[in-house]
Amino acid sequence: MSIEDDIAFLERVPTLALIGREALRVIAISVEHFTVGQGETLFREGEAADCAYVVLYGAFAVSRDDPQLARRPGQAARVGPPGLLGEMALLTDTRRPANATALTASEVLRIPRNVFLRTLESYPDAARRLTHELSAQISATLVELDRVRQRLDAIDGGPLLP
Repeated sequence: MSIEDDIAFLERVPTLALIGREALRVIAISVEHFTVGQGETLFREGEAADCAYVVLYGAFAVSRDDPQLARRPGQAARVGPPGLLGEMALLTDTRRPANATALTASEVLRIPRNVFLRTLESYPDAARRLTHELSAQISATLVELDRVRQRLDAIDGGPLLP
């Protein structure tokens, strides 16, 4: 793929599209293409994370080692193109919260955290748009958590004391 192809593909990823074409050009210059064979592991739960991956083609199962911690017990989440795997690693020093295993032969673009952060420093408007979107997502998650808490309180007969 050419850099223009990579930019066009990165623009299909909702989170990355927020930062704009020029910032994506900088990132596209630095991405690495990796192929992952069917059944191979892209990353494992607990590993240090210094990058995110964009799925170009193929599909990955995202699963937890402890089935009780899984989003849907007994089922792995499926991520295909143009999915973003490990996005928190773009912003912070973290560990992988889950495993990513190729369900089919796949190709990914690896985006290193240091490149992503330097790009945001160079494009402050992109950083503001990303910050605004992430804040909105966190707010929506907090509202949903409050709804769940209210339902649990209703089931248990009242609020739990701290």
